[in-house]
Amino acid sequence: MKNITSTQNGTIKELVKLHSAKGRKAAQQFFVEGKRAVSTFIKNGYTPLSLFVTEEHSDAFKALGFAQIITEVTKPVMQKMSAAKTPSGVLCTFAIPQNPDTTKLSSGLVLANISDPGNMGTLIRSCAAFGYKSVVVVEGCDPFCPKTLQASAGTLPLVNLFVWSWQELIKKKKELPLVALVIKNGKELESLQSKKVLFVVGNEAHGIKPEWIGQCQQCVTLPNSSHVESPNAAIAGTLALALNEFR
Repeated sequence: MKNITSTQNGTIKELVKLHSAKGRKAAQQFFVEGKRAVSTFIKNGYTPLSLFVTEEHSDAFKALGFAQIITEVTKPVMQKMSAAKTPSGVLCTFAIPQNPDTTKLSSGLVLANISDPGNMGTLIRSCAAFGYKSVVVVEGCDPFCPKTLQASAGTLPLVNLFVWSWQELIKKKKELPLVALVIKNGKELESLQSKKVLFVVGNEAHGIKPEWIGQCQQCVTLPNSSHVESPNAAIAGTLALALNEFR
C-alpha cells in the first residue's frame, strides 16, 4: 500500500485536474467520493483505477480486496483532492465509460441542455428511485462532474447513461416516444398511451429548443398552481416520472 503525505505530490496534482471538465476529458477519468457511493459504483460493474483513503478507512477497503490500488493519504491531502467542503475520507477514480449498447435504451429521461449539475444529479437519482433505467444527456453540463455525482447520491451506476447529440437520439430511439415537458399548452400526462416513454426535460432558463420540441411525439404540461409559472427542471422531471409510474 502506498502513502502520500504531501499536497504537492505529482499524483495528487494530476487528480486535482479531474475537478474540471477539460481535465476529465483529457484523462478519460472521473472520481467518486464517499464509501457508499464508491461501493455502489464497484458493485455495479465499474472498475476502480485508484483508491485514496484516510487512515480510518484503510482497513475496510483492504478487507474488500483492494489493497493493491489503495493509497493512504493524510487529511490535508484528502482535502486538496476532494470537491467536498467536508471530505468523506474515501475517493476513487474510474474510467469514463463508453455509451451502452443502443439496445439498452428504455423509458426514462432526456436531459436536454441541463446546465446545472445539481439538477442533473437529482434527475439521475429520480430515475433510479422510480425504477427507470435510461438517462440521455444532450449537451449541457458534464454528468461526471463532482457536483452532479454528489447530487445523484451515488445512483449513476444504477441507470444506463447515454451521452448523445440530439440527432443521435432521434436516430437511435427507434419506436420509443419522446415526450417534451413544456410550461403550457401541452396535453395532460394521463393522455399518454404508454408508460414507456422518454420525457424530455429542457434547459432551466430557456426550456427545450423549438426545433427539438417539433421532433417530439407529444408535449405534456404538468399540473401546477396558477400562481406559479412552472416547477424547476429537477422537480418537473421527477414529477413526470412519479406521475407516469403510478398512474
